[in-house]
Amino acid sequence: MKKTTVMKKPINKQNGLTMISWLVVIVFLLFQAVIAMNVIPVYITDSTVKKIMTELPDDVKARDTSTKGLKGLVSKRLSINSVYSVKSEHIKVKKSRGENIVTIEYEPRGKLIGNLEYIVSFKHEARIQSR
Repeated sequence: MKKTTVMKKPINKQNGLTMISWLVVIVFLLFQAVIAMNVIPVYITDSTVKKIMTELPDDVKARDTSTKGLKGLVSKRLSINSVYSVKSEHIKVKKSRGENIVTIEYEPRGKLIGNLEYIVSFKHEARIQSR
């Protein structure tokens, strides 16, 4: 008896993604890009506010200024650095024993897509030794 070898056909396997899978991936990436384009500028602005607040305790002008003048000084530095989302009502200055405490608390809001919005909350505090 002679054995005959029968070759089996290879099974076709799917390679890659289907069209619907690609569409889902593209929509997801576009949604992430829209979120990033709207939210990243808010965090860049906040890094400027944070920088102003960290430099404030080392400033000689800030040490010699009254609480009202300190609020004006911070507002002026914010406007010089083109930070318009922080208004003067977001800046609070409290006098304590031997120091002034400057607090900036604000919540920038904005639209993403349609009726979908974002709200980001920030709070920064600086303690300035008074003379």
